[in-house]
Amino acid sequence: MATKEQLLTRLDEIGGVLERRGEALLLLGLGSVGVETERIDEYSDLDFFVIVKPGYKQAYIEHLDWLEEVHPLAYSFRNTADGYKVLFEDGIYGEYAIFEEDEMNHIAYAEGRIIWMDSKYEKPEIAKGGSGTEAHRREGLDFSLNEALTNLYVGLCRYARGEKLSASRFVQSYAVDSILSVLHLLEKEEAYFPDVFGAERRMEKRFPSFAQRVGDMMLGYERTPESALHILRYLEEVYPVNDRMSAEIRRLAEHHRSIRT
Repeated sequence: MATKEQLLTRLDEIGGVLERRGEALLLLGLGSVGVETERIDEYSDLDFFVIVKPGYKQAYIEHLDWLEEVHPLAYSFRNTADGYKVLFEDGIYGEYAIFEEDEMNHIAYAEGRIIWMDSKYEKPEIAKGGSGTEAHRREGLDFSLNEALTNLYVGLCRYARGEKLSASRFVQSYAVDSILSVLHLLEKEEAYFPDVFGAERRMEKRFPSFAQRVGDMMLGYERTPESALHILRYLEEVYPVNDRMSAEIRRLAEHHRSIRT
């Protein structure tokens, strides 16, 4: 864990190394170290892109000496073809990717903050983000809420077969995700840093009413039937749920709950 000052200073230090080496074009801070610095807290980390000059990408991926020049690394893990997750010796954690400029038109990313830029680079607009839409957000209820409904049914059938892990995912994960995708249509969304890649991020502050109920929808591995009933009740409150599907889901859930008790 690190303070806000330590995180922002570390980014500036990375920018300094890139400038001295002369092989990069731009360092872009993302997330809480990007344009949302006001939400940095003791649990925040570094999230950044480095855009390098043509021909240098593989060197920056295969050799981490440029980061070690900033501060020694305690851990590194190449989690994608383009980047790593790392932990510095002083406890600062980060995730980053290395790109060449022509790749930026083909990746989705939210608006970032320019930490450092080569004085000769002429495209600061690259910081505005690329092809990133809130893919998890839908603008109609029918698909998502019927998907959630069928997730409940399939999940309870799997629970009946003894496939409890699969059942818990269908009910307590997939069905909830479907609801999250249209939650902005069901409840007033508070303005608090929505994430274009994850509807669950900061949900508690963005949708406080739903946050008070979601715990009952995710009661754990052994309590999928109860979780399904809570989700079903919510769906019935906000949408004209098909009566027959509702009855089948309730029958399955009540049956398995009565067996266990």
